[in-house]
Amino acid sequence: MAFGEVVVFATVIAVSPFTLIPALFMQFTPRPLASSSTFLAGWVIGIVVPAGLCAALASVVQRPAEGHAWLDWARVALGSLLILFGLRQWLTRHGRAVPAWMRLLSDAGPSKAFRLGLLLSLANPKILLLSAAAGLAVGSAEPTATTAVLAMAVFTLCAASTVALPVVLHVLLGERVLAPLTKVRAWLENHAAGVMAVVIAAIGVLVLCEGAVGL
Repeated sequence: MAFGEVVVFATVIAVSPFTLIPALFMQFTPRPLASSSTFLAGWVIGIVVPAGLCAALASVVQRPAEGHAWLDWARVALGSLLILFGLRQWLTRHGRAVPAWMRLLSDAGPSKAFRLGLLLSLANPKILLLSAAAGLAVGSAEPTATTAVLAMAVFTLCAASTVALPVVLHVLLGERVLAPLTKVRAWLENHAAGVMAVVIAAIGVLVLCEGAVGL
């Protein structure tokens, strides 16, 4: 089981501005603890579902006698898409308006936060592709049921760690956590597009190369 590969995809999701910014915004809503907790629940569902489906697909469709060519081609396709997303993000990083989803975060209550967590993970092509790539990595390793569940648990914990961290800090520190989080949020808002472009393109190269080597 390529746990290392799964952790790489999960880490990219965890450090993505598309993950960090919403998680931080939740701490400035009228009900920060409740909203951030339900946002976390929606986010977890949104990354587990595509990863689980792709893992199941890889384990069911794969036939040992036929080799792994289709999985390698799937990695090549995923890697190419990620690189294209990264390049597009980099070329259009300047002069971008504040995304509509950022405005929706400012007054999110618990139910709205849950829906946003689900939407921002499932409807974001970058997060969706990374989750799918992690699922392919799990399923293509021909794991036992126990190993596959463990790999998915590791992926989920790593990918959602940065969404859970502000919740934990708020529980432990209360409103004292808001001052440092404000600075982090401001930096991410100003540099999100550039950071995400580099991260997405880098992981795309990794996935593409892995698929190309297997062909």
